[in-house]
Amino acid sequence: MSSEWTHVRLGELAEVKHGWAFKSDYFKADDEAAGLPIVVAIGNFQYTGGFRFESTQIKRYTGEFPSEYILQPGEILLVMTCQTAGGEILGIPARVPDNGRVYLHNQRLGKVVLKSGRVCSDFLYWLFLYPPFNRHLVNSATGTKILHTAPSRIESFEFKLPSVAEQREIAEALDAIDDRISLLRETNVTLEAIAQAMFKSWFVDFEPVRAKQEGRAPEGMDEATAALFPDGFEESELGLVPRAWRARSLDSFADYLNGLALQKFPAESEDEYLPVIKIAQLRAGNTQNADRASTKLKAEYIVRDGDVLFSWSGSLEVELWCGGEGALNQHLFKVTSSEVPKWFYYLATRHHLPEFREIAAHKATTMGHIQRKHLTEAKIAVPPPEVLTRLTEFVAPLIELRIENAVRIRSLGELRDSLLPRLISGQLHLSEAETLVA
Repeated sequence: MSSEWTHVRLGELAEVKHGWAFKSDYFKADDEAAGLPIVVAIGNFQYTGGFRFESTQIKRYTGEFPSEYILQPGEILLVMTCQTAGGEILGIPARVPDNGRVYLHNQRLGKVVLKSGRVCSDFLYWLFLYPPFNRHLVNSATGTKILHTAPSRIESFEFKLPSVAEQREIAEALDAIDDRISLLRETNVTLEAIAQAMFKSWFVDFEPVRAKQEGRAPEGMDEATAALFPDGFEESELGLVPRAWRARSLDSFADYLNGLALQKFPAESEDEYLPVIKIAQLRAGNTQNADRASTKLKAEYIVRDGDVLFSWSGSLEVELWCGGEGALNQHLFKVTSSEVPKWFYYLATRHHLPEFREIAAHKATTMGHIQRKHLTEAKIAVPPPEVLTRLTEFVAPLIELRIENAVRIRSLGELRDSLLPRLISGQLHLSEAETLVA
């Protein structure tokens, strides 16, 4: 470690400010109030740092609020509440995007305000992802099931501070990895949007069928593919569907396997185990700090990259899992099918996710959930096998590339996470880190 690194307390360099308690009465969904300010929520954070607005629910604010709670691009927010006893996300940082949107500083989030020229903001961002910082907050937190930290506890963290020049170099090395991750994430958002748009056009709005019925050529497909779509509709329990297509329940063509109560299947040893995939791991996209289970589970309860997972209780999500091998916990479905391709049952389940969330929201229980009967009630128009086979040529490559990119994101994240503590502590020289990043 350089002799120039000095021992400091965070509060000497920055202060942390509380957010405002925005009233839920004035919250509106993103599609209901586009253009209005966004109230930043803990659910919008990536658990590895940064925001994930593109894949989480956005709350717009329609009421009045003090202007000092308008966030500026580049400002750092910190998570100050964690709903798991391990406190894994306490102190997780994210930088306010510079994308023309207005973001609001919500309660339970701390805003970092620099008060010294001895530190740069980008270095602090990475310091907040330094594992000893999280441990400091967990050890000083209040609460048992839900942990809370406070500005004074955050400001009491002590660490070694390099020169401003070194701070910038460390931040740039770690930012370079994050930039590659961000680009892959953006690509995956685009791939997902294209796949969902195709699915909606073909299986919900039936645009190719309507075009043919009106004597037009379906857009975006060749003649051979267009010929597979009928030119008219017939009645079904779903309403009008393309001729020769069938309205079918989700659980009639896909298997929704519920996970196990994995506390009953403990790990064999410290070195031989499968990480437990719960709702928290599904939302985070990784198995960091996960519980451990036996490796001797039946094969169907082992989750691998590319598997479709559906959390049906609490926070309802449908995701393509790419966080490495793990064990399927209860409250999660692993979705498979021997009849239709993965892209179809994945997108069909995602299509019904808003209504599943609505059902869960009205359950008179602490954790809203759906039941198997709701899978039976959720229907989609399924075409003949030859149509699905042909459409697979268009959609499957999008899903496969999305999985490939997500696995690459995980690999880059692991590289970043291995470099971060050694760079922040001064154990690794920048020249060595640059070689690994290249």
